[in-house]
Amino acid sequence: MSSLPKDDRFARQRDLVPPERLAPRAVSVIGCGAIGRPVALQLAALGVRRLQLVDFDRVAATNVTTQGYRAADVGRLKVDALAADLRALEPALELDLVPERWRPRIPLGDVVFACVDAIATRAALWRGGGDVVPSWFDGRMRGETVRILAAYDGPTRAHYATTLFPPAEAQRGACTSRSTIYAASVAAGLLVGQFVKRLRGLPVAPDLVLNLLADELAPLDAGRPSA
Repeated sequence: MSSLPKDDRFARQRDLVPPERLAPRAVSVIGCGAIGRPVALQLAALGVRRLQLVDFDRVAATNVTTQGYRAADVGRLKVDALAADLRALEPALELDLVPERWRPRIPLGDVVFACVDAIATRAALWRGGGDVVPSWFDGRMRGETVRILAAYDGPTRAHYATTLFPPAEAQRGACTSRSTIYAASVAAGLLVGQFVKRLRGLPVAPDLVLNLLADELAPLDAGRPSA
């Protein structure tokens, strides 16, 4: 028999996810697609209380297989479709829905997950205010290769800036032009895991690359172009 309280949904993760450090955080997820959607769902399950969703896009048929949206969601704004699932998961969650492209006039939380699919967009976010956000996490994906970046102090911010290389140096096509739901789910888990490590005061690698085909997870050399 389990000794865990039946009415405490967070009992099994309480020792791993400090609720007193999580509760005050206002979290922004920019991009509610392949990586952003599972990030938002995991954050709600962790116990995040205030969550901002920023995305101008609508659910396409291909998003059902690669991003986990429902067939009935096709045509809906992604922020609305995702918000419905989040409210079903946690009715008390305070949601701020922004169904448009992010602009500097839109305030961000003190924790940001940049889950967009273009280097130019990331660079605009960073220049527009991301560089002063206390905890910044960026998930990138191309096929079955995932890159996870974190910026939270002087050295990690300086390194992150080097990853915003000119669009001409990027591989052709959006980062999610070739994607699978399992690679996106892994990327989301790694991003949220890095966030939780920050909450626990543990060291957080500023730049990780996971190659699912090669079974390799390793730090990436600074300045190397990626998705």
